[in-house]
Order: sequence, then structure tokens, then C-alpha cells
Amino acid sequence: MVGYFFFCLFIEAKTIEICPNCKNKDVKKIIENANSFDTIFIKVGIYPTENIKINKPITIIGERGATLDGKVENEIFTIKADSVSIINMTLQNAGRSNLKDLAAIHIEKGKHFLIKDNFIYDNYFGIIVNKGKKGFIENNVVRGYGGEHEFSIGNAIHLWYCKDIVIRNNEVSFHRDGIYFEFVDHAIIEENNSHDNIRYGLHFMFSNHDTYSHNRFTKNGAGVAVMFSKFIKMYYNTFEHNWGSSSYGLLLKEINDSEIKNNIFFENTTGIQTEGANRISYIENTFEKNGFAMRVRGASIDNKIIRNNFISNTFDMAFNGRFESNSINGNYWSDYTGYDLNRDGIGDIPFHPVKLFSFVTGEVPESIILIRSLFVDILNYSEKVAPVITPKEVADHNPSMMKILWK
Repeated sequence: MVGYFFFCLFIEAKTIEICPNCKNKDVKKIIENANSFDTIFIKVGIYPTENIKINKPITIIGERGATLDGKVENEIFTIKADSVSIINMTLQNAGRSNLKDLAAIHIEKGKHFLIKDNFIYDNYFGIIVNKGKKGFIENNVVRGYGGEHEFSIGNAIHLWYCKDIVIRNNEVSFHRDGIYFEFVDHAIIEENNSHDNIRYGLHFMFSNHDTYSHNRFTKNGAGVAVMFSKFIKMYYNTFEHNWGSSSYGLLLKEINDSEIKNNIFFENTTGIQTEGANRISYIENTFEKNGFAMRVRGASIDNKIIRNNFISNTFDMAFNGRFESNSINGNYWSDYTGYDLNRDGIGDIPFHPVKLFSFVTGEVPESIILIRSLFVDILNYSEKVAPVITPKEVADHNPSMMKILWK
């Protein structure tokens, strides 16, 4: 009986073609009246439409240039079904509202969805998934219309209460956040390019057991923020050119039991800033030409900073609070001026990465204008000869004489 049921589905599923010159070109009506497991093929052309409701498994494929224009009135697709695929479409001008989260594609409680190869632009939100599971969002370009304020535009990809989602190889830009997670577990985010977003390139809130790797975060308000989350793995990402008075490559706030490995932090105001980050492993990362490479604020305990490269940063490290339970070991510091008499590759005297002037800038940020002055050189030299404020426990006792190489 079951076999007969699936046989009937196979027989009834069909491909329906839509084109500007076809007899029936009402995209909304055709999609909503299609049967389960049908394929809708939309040929190139611009189709004004909005609020297409999908409540059955279906596949929608566009010819390159097939465009659904939401007329800035409502969502384009509202999906409340499993196994829905939207491939190779251009979706533009979904509605804008400060009261509703309107998106080009809005998935509610959907599983096994595929959103792939689409060009999604000039929408308030690009893609929203609420309570979704086991879906893929990949190879899309999601570009917003920009905006001067966070409330003037939504996120490019927004997930809420989701599990087992893969977000891969998307370009997301000119939105509030490039990718936003809230209560999202066991997700994989890889090979995405998130740039020029108003707030964060990637933003975690209350999310656990997620992995993001091989992504690039450039020129965002801040690169990535991981907040109130745990068991996050961060590998092989690049955080670059995130500049601003309160900008970071990576912000960690109330995060526990995570690993940051093989990432590059290049020319950010602050490479990593932490507040309440505990049991974090920082292993084999490169911090180069940042204002602050690492800035540790508030209670952050039981962290390990091992085999990283600190190259030409204005300040390698700054912190307030107690540091005793954290460890720094085997890092390369370009400012290290010690020696290696036994030539084992390890410096013979410890390196203290905290400069006195970093304390001054922490209390009086405007003093940063003195950073290249003779006054600061004298200040740092005096502290080095006769340390009074610099904490002796913040030291690398085995500084590497050579840059750390990692694959």
C-alpha cells in the first residue's frame, strides 16, 4: 500500500514552466495551485508578485535572470512546509516594516529545505528561518539596500530556534547583520563572505555547539560577536579592516568552553575583545597590524593563549581584572627583543605583552593621539626598566624566536 502511494506521487509530480509570454504567467497562482513535489521552472523575465504562500513540498528553479519583484509590499515567499527548494532565482523589493520582520524568503518550521544560487537584493530581511531543521543555505548573494541605522534594515540571513543548518559560500552585505543566530545549535557556517554590514558580520546569541570556518569578515561594524553561547569552534576565518571607535574583529561576551584556532586578525581596531570569556583556547592565530591585538576585560578565567603570532600591533595585549588563572605560552611577538643563547628557538627571558600606555588609553581614550610621540617611548622604556604598573603575571615565559607556521 505504501509503495503504491509513493508510485502515485511519482506519477503525478510534473514540471510546470512559466514565462512572460506563456498563457498563464501568474507566478503566485501557479505555485500555490501546484501539487506536492511538482517542479516550477520560471524563465527569464520580471514578475511583479508578493506574498506567495507555500504549504507543500515543491521545487522552484529559475532561469538566470528570472526575477520576482515584491513591489515593496510584503514577503515574496512565506514557506510553511518541509522539503521546499528555491534555486537560481532573483528576489527583490520585499516589503519594509519596523513592526514586522518581512523577508524575501521566510521559512516557518520547515525541514530539509534548500535555498541555493539565488540573488536576493534590496529586501528588508533576506532570508528568515524560524524553528527550522536540517536545511541548506548556500551559494546565494544577499545584498541589502544599506542604511545609516540598525533599525532601518534587517539581517541578510536570520535564524531563530534552529538546529542542524548549513550556511555555506554565501556573500552577505549591506544589512544590519550578515548572519544572525539566536537559539541556534549544531550549525555549520563556512566559506561565507560577509562585508559592509552595519553591525556584525556574524552574530551569535544563546547558541551552542556551532562551528564557523573559512569565512571572511571585512569592513563590518564589527566582524563577529559571540554572546551568551558555549562550545563554539572558530577555525581558519579572516577578520580584517573592521575599524571604528568600538569595532572589533571578534567580540566574545559571556562565552565558555570554545576554541579559536588558525584565524587571521588583520588591521582591526581590536582583534579580539573579551568580556566574561572562560575556558577559551586561542591557538595558532595571527594578529597583525591591529590597534589592540587582544583586549581582555572583566572576569575571564582559565584561558590558554598558545603559539599565536603577534606582529606589528600597536598594543599586543591589554586587560583589566585578575589574570592568574590564564596562561600565555610559546607565542611569537614581533616586539620581543630578548635573546636565545642556547639556540633552541625559545627566548631566554620572558616577554611582557602589556605596555604601560595601554592602561593610559584605557582610562583616557583621547590620549591615543600621543601613541607615536617621544613621550610614549620614554614612558614605555621607563616601565620596562623599572616596572611599577605592568603586572608580572601577564608574561610569556617561552616566547618563540621565529614566526609560528600553521597550515
